[in-house]
Amino acid sequence: MPLKTEPLEEPVLNLASMLDIVLLLLMFFMIGTQFKENEREYKIQLPMVADAKALSGQPDELIVNVSRDGVITLNTDKMTLPELETALAKAIENFPAQNVMIRGDGAGPYQAVMDVMATAKRAGVRNVSLAHKPKIDR
Repeated sequence: MPLKTEPLEEPVLNLASMLDIVLLLLMFFMIGTQFKENEREYKIQLPMVADAKALSGQPDELIVNVSRDGVITLNTDKMTLPELETALAKAIENFPAQNVMIRGDGAGPYQAVMDVMATAKRAGVRNVSLAHKPKIDR
């Protein structure tokens, strides 16, 4: 039986291809920043528009929580019904189709949820939804 007398080859990490990629990325970003500087080279005063709206789509729905003891929070801010009406009216002014979700505590009084719904209607909100959990029958 012949025995191998040659030493085993050790694995070698070839860094040449990795350096090529790193240098290509470096050149790409350097050239990209040069184009950005050229854009700012011109002294242009952009026109002002008073009634410009955001170009993005509709924002996420506003979430109004009504706790068991009747405390109202919009996102994370505690508020009264008049403050809620003001905040909702401001949101409707910016985005007329703003969605509002009302999350009322199941063990709390239903009147508090109805007061929030009436406040949303007075503020001009057209898209109101009530949060609930599906009941699972077992």
